[in-house]
Amino acid sequence: MSATTAAQHHDRPGQIMAGEMAEQPEVLRRILEEGAPRIREVAEAIAARQPRFVLLTARGTSDNAALYTKYLLEVRLGLPCGLTSMSTTTAYGAKPDLRDVLVITVSQSGGSPDLVASTRAAREAGAITLAVTNNADSPLAEVSEYHIDVLAGEEKALPATKTYTAELLALYLFVEGLDGGDGAAAKVLPDLARQILDRQEEVRTLAGRYRFAERMVLTSRGYGYPTAKEAALKLMETSYIPALSYSGADLLHGPLAMVDNVSPVIAIVTDGRGGEALQPVLERLRGRGADLVVIGTQAEVDKASAGFALPTDGVVEEVQPILEILPLQMLAYEVTIARGQDPDAPRALAKVTETH
Repeated sequence: MSATTAAQHHDRPGQIMAGEMAEQPEVLRRILEEGAPRIREVAEAIAARQPRFVLLTARGTSDNAALYTKYLLEVRLGLPCGLTSMSTTTAYGAKPDLRDVLVITVSQSGGSPDLVASTRAAREAGAITLAVTNNADSPLAEVSEYHIDVLAGEEKALPATKTYTAELLALYLFVEGLDGGDGAAAKVLPDLARQILDRQEEVRTLAGRYRFAERMVLTSRGYGYPTAKEAALKLMETSYIPALSYSGADLLHGPLAMVDNVSPVIAIVTDGRGGEALQPVLERLRGRGADLVVIGTQAEVDKASAGFALPTDGVVEEVQPILEILPLQMLAYEVTIARGQDPDAPRALAKVTETH
């Protein structure tokens, strides 16, 4: 980085993350227009091989995209899915029988050694291997039988934003392809994403609630649960606020005890069955006097202390997570700026995390 660039960056903390968040509508449009035919090809080739089980392999933000895919595959296709414990092969040398198993490895960079080693081991064990990355020339793409490029363009800010929503959309289109669908439900996303991102002032006001927060709880159910996990990760890595994410069902099994009338809770209320399943949790939170903020429909926001109403009319539940995360990315950014930190460069983090 030149001295001039460094000075500019210092003058405007968070400008890289802000720029990449703003790119998301265009990235979503690019996937729908340029990426979809290739994704369908890959889906059709894999569907013809009739996998009996799916294993999803990922770390960090991509792990949340993998969890979203688990919901899609289990709900849409009835395919049992698991999240891989990579150390079983990379550290313990286990040799599972993966014949007829589809192993999907999701990684923005495609460069983490454990992801590459785990995928190589899966292929040697007979798996059908698919890499989903933002780098077609990555080691992970090279060792996988199939590859989907999420076409997000280079991401420079340490907190992943555009690559996450790109992964979600690419994986949605892949599952659509496996199921013989045409992905039409996703066509509304670029325009709706732009509408949401234009509401920065609204999010900045919301961020004022969390400037001095010592911890936060995020909760959801169904397709919204990966959003809660990803939002918690964004808040922790940018603002350093301990943010705990729970499925609404798990929250009732004990952690609810830590929620009191000063506890900030963000609930992601998907418009659909996930939101319906979350209702008993919302009632309990309101009963405890929690400082409840809702990301969801206008009706749900109206019942909470505050919130952000999403444009979900006519948007199928399966693709709502691509919209839900946007105000939460902006919230992480705004809270971090309000606390006097730089969201572009969280301490102790590297863009490519080399776990083994």
